[in-house]
Amino acid sequence: MNLAPGVRCVATTRRDNAFLLDGDDGYTLVDVGWASAPRRIEDELGSLGDIRRIVLTHAHPDHVKGAAELVARTGARLFIHEADAPWLAAGRVPSAGRSGVAGRLLDRIPLLHWAPVTADVLLRDGDRVEGAGGLRVIHTPGHTPGHIALHYAPGNTVLVGDAVFNRGAGLSTGPAALAADPAQRPSSLARLPRDVAAVGLAHGDALRGEDLARYHALLERMKTEPPVNGSP
Repeated sequence: MNLAPGVRCVATTRRDNAFLLDGDDGYTLVDVGWASAPRRIEDELGSLGDIRRIVLTHAHPDHVKGAAELVARTGARLFIHEADAPWLAAGRVPSAGRSGVAGRLLDRIPLLHWAPVTADVLLRDGDRVEGAGGLRVIHTPGHTPGHIALHYAPGNTVLVGDAVFNRGAGLSTGPAALAADPAQRPSSLARLPRDVAAVGLAHGDALRGEDLARYHALLERMKTEPPVNGSP
């Protein structure tokens, strides 16, 4: 699906999305997905050869498990925020990487580990991703220490990773127990741009047109929502 000029959404499962952005010399892929995702992305493109950069919003298995294969097949440079780079290189979320017991138990399951991979470029807040045609990093910690959102200027689109979920009854910040520090999420959402043409979510349908009112309402609601601690 073409979400905005230069932005294509690729459904890697029925619940998960990655994004292809037009760049200066080929595509920038935002997030990968599970181990099956490279095949889905190849089906969408016809070939993986035009992917030049892979930018990860954070190091959770449903975003990075296919990363090692994609890097090996494309030679693309791999980008992640510096705070999540150790997780990516370790091949799993660390024992203290979730605020709730349920999340920590999930991370023990081998299926949720991935092939360790080392990033080529460590990102920080405000960085511009070289060659990506106008892609700016917005550090939004809470879900993970190094979680980022990305603003793509040519299409005036914000890709929010797991800062926002679009499932069930409406938009939310997701289960607190699966976040590293849920108390950080309101201040992180306050850093997201409001005046955008589209919002791309890793989980759930994108928001455009009248649906953007739901995004604005969530950002307003989070301004007054009390801090949430991880649940048992």
